[in-house]
Amino acid sequence: MLNKSLCELAAGLIAGEFSSKELTEFYLARIAQFNNQLNCFITVTPELAMQQAAHADKLRSQSQAGPLTGIPIAHKDIFCTTGVKTSCGSKMLDNFIAPYDATIVEKLQTAGCVSLGKTNMDEFAMGSSNETSYYGASRNPWHLDYVPGGSSGGSAAAISAGLVPAATGTDTGGSIRQPAAFCGITGIKPTYGRVSRFGMIAFASSLDQAGPLAATAEDCALLLQYMAGWDAKDSTSSDQAVPEYRATLNDSIQGLTLGLPEEFFNKHLNPQVAKCLEESIKTFEQLGAKIKSIKLPNIPLAIPAYYIIAPAECSSNLARYDGVRYGYRCQQPKDLLDLYMRSRSEGFGKEVQRRILIGTYVLSSGYYDAYYLQAQKVRTLIANDFRQAFADVDLIIGPTTTGTAFKIGENIADPISMYYSDIYTSSVNLAGLPAISLPNGLVNQLPVGLQLIGNYFAEAKILNAAHKYQQATTWHKIKPSAI
Repeated sequence: MLNKSLCELAAGLIAGEFSSKELTEFYLARIAQFNNQLNCFITVTPELAMQQAAHADKLRSQSQAGPLTGIPIAHKDIFCTTGVKTSCGSKMLDNFIAPYDATIVEKLQTAGCVSLGKTNMDEFAMGSSNETSYYGASRNPWHLDYVPGGSSGGSAAAISAGLVPAATGTDTGGSIRQPAAFCGITGIKPTYGRVSRFGMIAFASSLDQAGPLAATAEDCALLLQYMAGWDAKDSTSSDQAVPEYRATLNDSIQGLTLGLPEEFFNKHLNPQVAKCLEESIKTFEQLGAKIKSIKLPNIPLAIPAYYIIAPAECSSNLARYDGVRYGYRCQQPKDLLDLYMRSRSEGFGKEVQRRILIGTYVLSSGYYDAYYLQAQKVRTLIANDFRQAFADVDLIIGPTTTGTAFKIGENIADPISMYYSDIYTSSVNLAGLPAISLPNGLVNQLPVGLQLIGNYFAEAKILNAAHKYQQATTWHKIKPSAI
């Protein structure tokens, strides 16, 4: 079971090689054995999981099972889950029990998935290393002294270590793709609006997007099939029809044009990561794809624009956590002002406080035009760069990150260095585009990620190219030796 992908496990359930109960017990045992080392789960729900597994086996015995019926998964602890703690990795919500399910939780449950629990994450999804979590940092299964990436690091680490075959994540500036790269797995950030955000605790509403993480592109295609679609409860969700993502996975990519941005080869890029990218490009060329050099001139402005827009939206979204209605409340406040101040200063960690302060500043009178408005103009320029590029190419290829995973504690005191780990991913969120990260090498025995970016709603094309690459390579099959 350990070395099987989600799709292979689904085939095993159909063939009767094992039951959902047996599969669930296997993964719960893995969690019990290794989670203390990895710290990738905040909450484990064994009783709920076994109930859902028993129901899945019953449905299968009645010939009412679907492709995902009985498959164990985990949810990033940013998705509300009925009756289960939903903390968002924060002391502020340490006591919050969600009274309803997020739409994607509901959709995957309806599809028959078995929920093993909630995974660790950077506090309120603010971070690139999983170190800002109130519950402590998750650890990278490839090297336990290294970060798994963030903010969906708990999900990525759990999959990489074989504690779960797949998990949900969110991507605001790279938080699915970057941990997928650091942990040697596959993760896709869909087009903004492709997957409902209802029940997903907001960080930056115009950037946040839910998506799946798993071992392979084929796994992600299957999961996305059931996660995507219009939701009346989310005003930003798209009503565009969801295609059969797996139906086109094996299509030829002969003649596919991949754009290679000149701006991706900058001073931040590790030469060994660049070499892995060059080898990947050769593989795509052998598969019949064409490579074309392109320019995205405003990409260097993505990080400064992102770290104005995202904190601005964060300061607005997190204003609701005031110690009055729900969440953490300070002890024995002197008055209402003291209640607000101490509840927020005690309930939020340093990185969240930093972003709230930045966001409040750039939205304040006298600075809105100078910072926030200018950042939004840059955002439009970045989106236009991509629009012009996709007039000439089918997909854009590049590295997911500048380097490999770094040591726990190495960058935590240097926010600027931490922010630049998202230099290749944040522009995609600013433009609202879909993108995938998949393993394409090892550098110093740590995984490297390859990123494919597509035009709006081109997830099928991205998944097709990623799947063909994984059929021609074995990077996605290599497992960490630390666990």
